[in-house]
Amino acid sequence: MTAGIVAYGVYLPCSRLERKAIGEALGAPAGSGTRTVASYDEDTTSLGVEAGRAALRASALRPEALYFATAAPAYLDKTNATAIHAALALDAGAPAFDLAGAVRSGAGALRAALDAPRPTLAVLADVRAGLPGGGDEREGGDGAVAFLCAPDAREAPVLAVPVAHASATAEFLERWRLPGEAASRQWEERFGEHAYVPLGEEAVARALKAAGVTAAQVARWIVTGPHARAARRVAGSVGVPKGALADDLAASVGHTGTAHAGLLLADALDRARPDELIAVVALADGCDVTLWRTTAALAARQPQPTVAALVAGGRAVPYATYLTWRGFLQREPPRRPDPERPAAPPSLRAGDWKFAFTGSRCQACGARHLPPQRVCVKCHAVDRMAPERLADVPGTIATFTVDRLAYSLSPPVVVGVIDFEGGGRFQCEMTDVDPAAVAIGQRVAMTFRRLFTAGGVHNYFWKARPIRG
Repeated sequence: MTAGIVAYGVYLPCSRLERKAIGEALGAPAGSGTRTVASYDEDTTSLGVEAGRAALRASALRPEALYFATAAPAYLDKTNATAIHAALALDAGAPAFDLAGAVRSGAGALRAALDAPRPTLAVLADVRAGLPGGGDEREGGDGAVAFLCAPDAREAPVLAVPVAHASATAEFLERWRLPGEAASRQWEERFGEHAYVPLGEEAVARALKAAGVTAAQVARWIVTGPHARAARRVAGSVGVPKGALADDLAASVGHTGTAHAGLLLADALDRARPDELIAVVALADGCDVTLWRTTAALAARQPQPTVAALVAGGRAVPYATYLTWRGFLQREPPRRPDPERPAAPPSLRAGDWKFAFTGSRCQACGARHLPPQRVCVKCHAVDRMAPERLADVPGTIATFTVDRLAYSLSPPVVVGVIDFEGGGRFQCEMTDVDPAAVAIGQRVAMTFRRLFTAGGVHNYFWKARPIRG
């Protein structure tokens, strides 16, 4: 049976950096519009978790393998996909692999998921940082997308199937970053056009020939890559029909690197009708082209927040705050002890709680416990607990405090006591929250974040964020 996309999910951080704020601070033109910004407590792993959660909410099918692609991995010499695997509570028998280090790994992860013999989740995420005043800072963006791929089946119908693939590869030095460097370097722009345009033309021609169609028969064209000028040249030279070229979201999101071709594909699927052809042309260290045909199942898919709705949300972040989050502006920390490195053994023992946010429910009286307990706090029954995952259970703020002295890259820290639907109360840090607007009774959802990094170890856990809209 033909494998294709059975579900997809997108995550865009709520913070936005206005480009005019860059220009005003640095006294240089920076263009108009905004770019998405991962918060101080987000990285490519946490972005990937949120995109994966969105994809899995759209399907009852559970992935039996996970591929994670990013050009900015949170760890080197350690698999980052395992944290996503744990946060999504996937079965231990499902392998998790990184495809990391370059933007092109996004195309590779999706192709590998389509070729897999079992349901596979491809997660693509990136945090695009550049030196202050540079093009990557101005034109980049942060975000993630996830695609659940599997053969067509009654319980999980395929939304879009690939009808042709084509690639063109060449070795050339156009963009690079050495390990440990904070920002990428790029060769002169005309060279990038010179290298990319022939590769794009070659790959597109072979993909159209393999599918037996012409450029005019493709309803939606996505032509993208970190080199924007080369992408525009390719779109013009391959004969993309007028009005068929998709918005590249440069004005509102920026280029999200490894995730961007997938993000634009998700946006196209949000807007597409059944039996449409969509071409995705991704220029990154070569060119990868996929022609997709949508199916009738697209019209009946489970409603999810669209890319357009996620783009429309968000709140502005000051430029100085952005620089602080990215480590380009070192500021005086609170006069409190620095956080200690989390230890590996207790993290392993409490993995279901720490990563999957799994509490327990007493089978004797029904009381819910966060974190999980052996002894029920209500009826005192011993070892009568059943695990219960609460990551997708909404809650309400019972009370809160605003701490202006606690250690944080984004003070003040807001801590809330959360009452969950169906029972259970837990105190946790809040994020993406305005300290002046937080209120008792406000509805919240849980989100996977990085609490802090200490001693070279990222401490991941869950925070509460306001439910908007």
